[in-house]
Amino acid sequence: MKKYLILALSVFIFSSITKGQNENHTKAVFVEPKSEFYEDMSKEIERYNTPDKEVSKSFKVDFSGMDLPKSLDEFKTFWHNPPVSQGQTGTCWAFSTISYFESEIYRLHKKEIKLSVLYTVYWEYVEKTRRFIRERGNSVFGEGSEGNAVPRIWKKYGAVPLESYTGLLPGQMYHDHTKMIDEMTSYLQNAKKNNLWNEEETVATIKDIMNHYLGAPPAKVKVDGDEYTPQEYFNKFVDLKLDDYVDVVSYMQEPFYQQVEYKVPDNWWHSKDYYNVPLDVFMSLIKQSVRNGYTVALGGDVSEPGYDSHVKCAIIPTFDIPSDYIDDYARQFRFSNQTTGDDHGIHIVGFETKNGKDWFLIKDSGAGSKNVEPKGYYFYHEDYVKLKMMDFMVNKDAVGNLLEKFQK
Repeated sequence: MKKYLILALSVFIFSSITKGQNENHTKAVFVEPKSEFYEDMSKEIERYNTPDKEVSKSFKVDFSGMDLPKSLDEFKTFWHNPPVSQGQTGTCWAFSTISYFESEIYRLHKKEIKLSVLYTVYWEYVEKTRRFIRERGNSVFGEGSEGNAVPRIWKKYGAVPLESYTGLLPGQMYHDHTKMIDEMTSYLQNAKKNNLWNEEETVATIKDIMNHYLGAPPAKVKVDGDEYTPQEYFNKFVDLKLDDYVDVVSYMQEPFYQQVEYKVPDNWWHSKDYYNVPLDVFMSLIKQSVRNGYTVALGGDVSEPGYDSHVKCAIIPTFDIPSDYIDDYARQFRFSNQTTGDDHGIHIVGFETKNGKDWFLIKDSGAGSKNVEPKGYYFYHEDYVKLKMMDFMVNKDAVGNLLEKFQK
């Protein structure tokens, strides 16, 4: 009995002590670290150690007082999907050309479809990798390409709708290929340095890198409850005759009225499918196309003093060259001395005539187009297109009997 009494007393004492300890137990919470003085001190040290930099200024046209387009409402427009951002990537060639083909799908079939741009970009990198290995590193590998890469990729890999493959990871709002490109380029340069020319192994590694940053492209897509391969999706829903599309250039270094190579780095596979025409024909074909209800995929230079993302306009100032002097020679001179480059791909989706000159409504995926309203658009004066835009893609029906003039 005495033994049980001692045990009970011990339990009572232990419980009392534990209860007291629990009542006085220290609690903890998660808080965001703060060090106000240290942060202020660090900023001051950084300010002191960083000398003031003079604000860089660009030499630009003074647009004040000019009679310029200001609204989308001024233009005759053609159906197109709303502008989207290409993010921090060099994939304007894909965004602009696929936008163009979406307008073609609507023009021909009255179907509103939004296609995945990054699906095409993914397989273009695969094709670039294959050529890089086959050419023992003597082939351009970068973000750029030309508009006619899109039909080339679609013929081989098909296409998929945007919702099936965005190329964005969960929570990612904008495309950013900076790290991916650095990683792929570094890997390929290492292969070149060490003579590692196993094509399938190299392609597999490039795919692994892209799968990490973009996600793997789908082998099948589901539409209205049915599954399709990308090739089947292209045939059923995109339904375009890709050989009906032509690429037109205008430069004097190659013979006119022949199909020629467009000699720029982004034509990395050295396509010789471009129809080369004199400048007056080049411009008449663009004007004729939009007046007949066609949109146009366009490529050229956007680094000029008459190009302004806040005014939304692109013009050629008289201090560069007067309008009457813009001809084949002026155009070739700038291409040859590399002040005209193959900078950017865009999409003509409308036009207006103002003071006897045409203005083209441009849908643009570049960041500058998003600065002010109307976001995603520019207004290009015909002189700007005439001097600085180097190539365009359009349905062959839009150019009439032009192709009959070309030497076979």
